[in-house]
Amino acid sequence: MTTEKPSNLPVLVAGGGIGGLAAALALVRQGFQVMVFEQAPEIGEIGAGIQLGPNAFHAFDALGIGEKTRNRAVYTDYMVMHDAIDEYQVGKIETGEMFRQRFGNPYAVIHRVDIHQSLLEGAVETGRVQFFTNTRIEKVEQDEATHIVTAIDQNGKRWTGQALIGADGGKSVVRKQYVNDLPRVTGHVVYRAVVEKSEFPEDLRWNAASLWAGPKCHLVHYPLRGGEQYNIVVTFHSRQQEEWGVTDGSKAEVESYFQDSCPKARQLIELPKTWRRWATADREPIGTWVFGRATILGDAAHPTTQYMAQGACMALEDAVTLGEALRVHNNDWDKALELYQRSRVARTARIVLSGREMGRLYHAAGVERLVRNQLWKGRSQERFYDAMEWLYGWNVNNCLAQD
Repeated sequence: MTTEKPSNLPVLVAGGGIGGLAAALALVRQGFQVMVFEQAPEIGEIGAGIQLGPNAFHAFDALGIGEKTRNRAVYTDYMVMHDAIDEYQVGKIETGEMFRQRFGNPYAVIHRVDIHQSLLEGAVETGRVQFFTNTRIEKVEQDEATHIVTAIDQNGKRWTGQALIGADGGKSVVRKQYVNDLPRVTGHVVYRAVVEKSEFPEDLRWNAASLWAGPKCHLVHYPLRGGEQYNIVVTFHSRQQEEWGVTDGSKAEVESYFQDSCPKARQLIELPKTWRRWATADREPIGTWVFGRATILGDAAHPTTQYMAQGACMALEDAVTLGEALRVHNNDWDKALELYQRSRVARTARIVLSGREMGRLYHAAGVERLVRNQLWKGRSQERFYDAMEWLYGWNVNNCLAQD
């Protein structure tokens, strides 16, 4: 056991994804040295595009990488939902100047790699973050007398710190050790791909986050990287028993679920040369995230389905909130972690539960589909914005729970 004072030790972060790097940046801004442990061979990101609400940009600004991220994002003119059977426009939300004025930041779409790169550059530039790749944290030990936390990796090597942040994803080892709950496999399968602009249909090159809602399925598309690429996502209710995980996909499988979709939407399925297939899961929300000087963040704390387009945004919010909780309590970990937990549990649980309901809305069939198509008929932009205030109105000034 080290004889160092806890305050002289770094903070340990398990996971070098979006949540882990955001946490590292937030911690550095409070004066800590940080060690980030990533099980992959390099610090990087995979996947395709994601959507960023104004709350994400508020978080980027708080972490000091707002400009970096803005330069890599594509700013949409609107969000739109069509019925995938008859092309009926269910709802359209303008995300231009009026939206920005209301929420103080834009709505954008971006490649996951570009977010990760901005966070990584920011962390490296601080000179206070060390990265360890090929390192999977498999166990956490804590000394109640000294408040020293020890993380043990897959090779048995021991790393000591003053606290540990479990940002190790939906299959979090840290969560498993302290909570050990089972995932809820949804039975919903997501296929993701990125195609070049030259291969993307001209009649769908909208500067928008676009969704085609079909019975037990939907498609999403939007531009990436200055409009030079397009992200395509298809989701369907699987006919088979699924296990949570990622595999290569099959065009034939996708086609079999979209037979009833209109040609305008269905043409998207023909575009990708390769697909990646995600069998999705979430977990029941939990009220306890803090375990001594260890806590969880991002997907480790609140894995969710993709329907609210808020998974990465919530991880960014978590990181900023953790940093703010430390700031107001002068880096007193016990008080800060309690405030962090109290500030995040209900909000992130609302995202998880809302995601489940949104999935039902997108995939409505029969009479439910008819109800869905009438929900927002005649709704003004202001009323749409009012309904989104709870989500997009978050910022660093209101992120902490009030006593």
